[in-house]
Amino acid sequence: MPLTILTADRDLDDRAADAVPLPHAGADHWRRPYRPGPGRVGAAAVSLLLASFVLLSAVIIVAAGALPAAVICSGVAVLIIALALRFLRVGVWVSAHGLRQVELLRTTTLRWSEVAAVRTVQRPVRWLGLPRTVQGQALVVDRQGGSSLRTLVTDHNGDFLARPEAFERAADVLEAWAAEYRR
Repeated sequence: MPLTILTADRDLDDRAADAVPLPHAGADHWRRPYRPGPGRVGAAAVSLLLASFVLLSAVIIVAAGALPAAVICSGVAVLIIALALRFLRVGVWVSAHGLRQVELLRTTTLRWSEVAAVRTVQRPVRWLGLPRTVQGQALVVDRQGGSSLRTLVTDHNGDFLARPEAFERAADVLEAWAAEYRR
């Protein structure tokens, strides 16, 4: 018997297909059409654990009487926490207004009128964002001017590695949002 509280895809069973979205979950709100992968969540959790140790060391430094060092230590902990939270937000977000690609240090937002096509292509993709490439699938956005946005998601990134069905669902949902709101 699977423990549904421990699985990331617990709402994707047969009963969830009939579920009605919450009334406050309107199309005007930015939402990620897929769950973050276990690697991304695990890395953020380890970063937050590291931040807690750094904060604990700041408390010990304050007790020792070195206030400037404690301030620096606390600043490092706040930076680690901010990076961990930003790392959790990395991905593709959609709303009725457009498509938003959130990366660690930058965000790109396109209105639906600027999007020519959202499609899945077979090509070499980066494995977990590293320089090594493997053959895989990538979701690509073509702009109206002919240029392409950086690759949105791949089946070998941190959210979809070893989860091909989750990549297929996410690609289908993103293509459906584009088809509906580009009109």
